[in-house]
Amino acid sequence: MEPPEVALENFDAVYDYYRDHRQNLLGAKAAYWLLGRRFQPRVSYADGARKELRDFISAGRPLIISINHLSEKDPYTVSAAAWRSPLRPVIGHTRVLAKHEVFADPKMRGKLDMMGAMPVFRSRDHDNSPVNAASGRLIDTCAEVLARGDSIALFPEGTCNYVDHTRVQELGGGIGHVVGRARELGANPVLVNLGLSYGPRADPAVHLSTADVRSASFYFRRPVGELPAEPADITALVREELQTALDAAIAAY
Repeated sequence: MEPPEVALENFDAVYDYYRDHRQNLLGAKAAYWLLGRRFQPRVSYADGARKELRDFISAGRPLIISINHLSEKDPYTVSAAAWRSPLRPVIGHTRVLAKHEVFADPKMRGKLDMMGAMPVFRSRDHDNSPVNAASGRLIDTCAEVLARGDSIALFPEGTCNYVDHTRVQELGGGIGHVVGRARELGANPVLVNLGLSYGPRADPAVHLSTADVRSASFYFRRPVGELPAEPADITALVREELQTALDAAIAAY
């Protein structure tokens, strides 16, 4: 199937494509390995988190991986941390949600597809009616991915946090609805909250260079295998757990 143009008016074709898209497994693993060497993140864990995460992955439970968002460089440092963590087995089997604009350049799109990226049409970038329909289709597509046994990684804040890098911003409700829809399809996803810190910053609005994001601090909370029933309660839990993970990542920097 030929990759469709990533445009809002084309969202049905876009999500048909990314629902069924398969990464080049060898290429993905090589890229994540290279990023691990380049960025050399430091990864730490809550007590029991490393073993529990390995056990859930061994059992075949799909993951929904939630990370706070600080910089446009985050996808690279998160990929590096995945290679250096128990997430390594799900590399090549994980969709990473990314804003649709980054898919515009054909060369970059090839890299994104290889890394498992899937486009998001954000409401701040478009009129409400079409983007709402696209958001609903994205939720359905994520749920189908989880029901198939693959995982999802996302930045639930929806945009880079240039306000206060020590505090998780308000979250949209999408992550709760993805879990709810996935359950309807028979999936039982595990929530993994991953805190990210690039260290002290005088001005969080200043964009970070590649050198600035090397040796980032990542912290895994214990995975949550039993999630609340209501989407709003899931979203509230994600924010609470993600803030705790961020606090620990900052402390470990």
